[in-house]
Amino acid sequence: MESKTYSIPNIHCVHCVNRIEQAILAIEGVDFAEADLVSLSLNVDFESPADDQTIRQALEAIGYPAVL
Repeated sequence: MESKTYSIPNIHCVHCVNRIEQAILAIEGVDFAEADLVSLSLNVDFESPADDQTIRQALEAIGYPAVL
């Protein structure tokens, strides 16, 4: 299991948090996803077939791209 934190600067409200969490939890292999409105971040625990690229693409697709 891999854990990763993504910086997502355009989280603005609880709706953003919910949308991000739902999209990432829908990815096969993601066991945990928690977006944080205060730190503007997303913590994810995942294993194959999920990977960093899949998570980043899902974030981009819903309008919340992660920054490096």
